[in-house]
Amino acid sequence: MASTFPFAAIVGQDEMTLAIQVVAIDPAVGGVLVLGDRGTGKSTAVRALADLLPPIQVVKGCPYKCDPAAPAQACAICQDTPVAAGAKPRKRATETRPVRVVDLPLGSTEDRIVGALDLEKALSQGVKEFAPGLLAQAHRGFLYIDEVNLLEDHLVDLLIDVAASGENLVEREGLSVRHPARFVLVGSGNPEEGELRPQLLDRFGLSVQVKTPQDIDLRVAVIKRRDAFDRDPEGYKAQWQAENDRLQKRIVKARKSLDAVVVDDEMLTLCARLCQALGTDGLRAELTLMRAMRALAALQGHKKVKRDHLKAIAPMALSHRLRRNPLDDTDSSQRVKRCLDDLLAA
Repeated sequence: MASTFPFAAIVGQDEMTLAIQVVAIDPAVGGVLVLGDRGTGKSTAVRALADLLPPIQVVKGCPYKCDPAAPAQACAICQDTPVAAGAKPRKRATETRPVRVVDLPLGSTEDRIVGALDLEKALSQGVKEFAPGLLAQAHRGFLYIDEVNLLEDHLVDLLIDVAASGENLVEREGLSVRHPARFVLVGSGNPEEGELRPQLLDRFGLSVQVKTPQDIDLRVAVIKRRDAFDRDPEGYKAQWQAENDRLQKRIVKARKSLDAVVVDDEMLTLCARLCQALGTDGLRAELTLMRAMRALAALQGHKKVKRDHLKAIAPMALSHRLRRNPLDDTDSSQRVKRCLDDLLAA
């Protein structure tokens, strides 16, 4: 497997790396969409996310990495079936596995994504067995789609259904399989090559725009770091391992303190007023704002969400949810910032 560029070594894309850390702390935020110029480190940053995620406990031998602490969400293989009425469910063995960031290539077939009949076993052994797909691999992890705006419509529909339900249902070739598929969706792409369907766009909690850095010193730093990594990937990763470990510990600490972070009524009212003023549809925007602000506060070690957290998160959480205004060609992030400044000044 190819070595990934160390997350801690990424420079020049602070908003993108912050958004990735926020969803790593609280997956309920809903994932990240990264749009921007080619060659700005979008894929590099997403694939480096795996280095920041602490390993998880799974049921040993489970192909879907079921959580032993959540039996109600287990797959059919892991569900306890007591022998006698009143008998205690048997305790299953567990093991530790790394959290995966699974790539969904644009050319993937539906069978490869959702899973299908294992043809090798069917032909050689006459056994009808389900071969899990990419959605099963991404369960309790991250599903990454590069060039997400070029994804075929029928695959977009499929992903929307699974992302909404948290389950993948496969009924084909005489098989009927249902398994958990709860993952954080991460996408990247160049908006010049096409737009996302609104239904899929709404599934991303945060959206960031990345641009080619114009600062010469920063450009030189990026070139030098990438060249050093390409010449000795393992050696370069070792140089940044301590910093990567520090970031991982920060994320673990933020996860543990997340439930204790307070979001008071004043902040919730500000979120609601902001979303109302911008004309966002539904209430998903407010929920995303609340969760992302709380995760950012936890990351920074604060016990209460403040206005600065709202200022940092609002453009990422709302810019992709705005309706187009033909009379206002202002960048969507700037529209969010302008509206928030007006609310705070009132």
